[in-house]
Amino acid sequence: SCSKVQKLEHADLHLSFPTVSPKPGTKAMSKYYMQEFRDFVKQTPFNSTYDWLQFIDAENKQGNITAEECREMIDTLNLRSYEGGAKVHIIWRPEYLGKEGNILLKLIEEPPAETYLILVAEDTEDILATILSRTQMVRLAPIPAPDIAAILQKRNLADESKALQIGHMADGSYAEALRLLQHAGNDLFPEVRSWFNALFTNNGLAITKFADQWSKAGREQQKNFLHYIVQLLEQAIRTRYLPQHPPALPPAEAEFVQKLAAMNISLETINSMVKELTDTIYYIERNAHSKTQLHVLSIRLVYIITGRALPIL
Repeated sequence: SCSKVQKLEHADLHLSFPTVSPKPGTKAMSKYYMQEFRDFVKQTPFNSTYDWLQFIDAENKQGNITAEECREMIDTLNLRSYEGGAKVHIIWRPEYLGKEGNILLKLIEEPPAETYLILVAEDTEDILATILSRTQMVRLAPIPAPDIAAILQKRNLADESKALQIGHMADGSYAEALRLLQHAGNDLFPEVRSWFNALFTNNGLAITKFADQWSKAGREQQKNFLHYIVQLLEQAIRTRYLPQHPPALPPAEAEFVQKLAAMNISLETINSMVKELTDTIYYIERNAHSKTQLHVLSIRLVYIITGRALPIL
């Protein structure tokens, strides 16, 4: 039984996760990707939803957990156990349950006897409140940056300097550390610096070019880019208020963060910029027109930087 569970093959261990439709006219259901998911977990146990969607060649589609999936969960868990013991259903990334997740409320509140539902989430704020209120939450503490660095070095994934940089940038997530390593050659920083130069000089042509260019990228790439900027802004705040503990960043990023921290930009302004970035990530996740959103984001950031009242849209 232990071997079967480790391989995610036990008959009474059920799995649900974000998927896309495998072909036109077919509903997005976990059962169509079960072997792929087992292979994914075996090969890359610490990776993200983005990596999973890339693994199944979802292209620019965003995964979700559908109403049909929810109904199948209910039907499956109301059946008798195959091996006469407990039944366990793991929902990986319940944030991808839209309003359809309310179908599961009764199941979550009153599961059948010897039935356990485990919801594995990254951001509880993105889970339906009606679902979250019916769960018992267990929070896993972020991994300290030195520990992440030590793991990377032990596994010969990075030298000491690079491991420390990645450890600080990973924000307590080993999965994020692996992703940063994977994309170490794909340097986003020049794009960030170019865009910020356009914002701080209110260069309309450069801002339009940025929106045009990034609207052609996949939605997950857009979200990763914006998340990266949020991380840099957060590092700027830390650098300003904890100058005795400078973040371990590559030289170009460190210089950029220090310049931001040294500028006469209030904490309120930086927090407003972070809010606009995270709001845009939210809209992109929900299939908003990315070119429009990136253009609107740029305009609103210019207003924030120059201290003008934000336009009401």
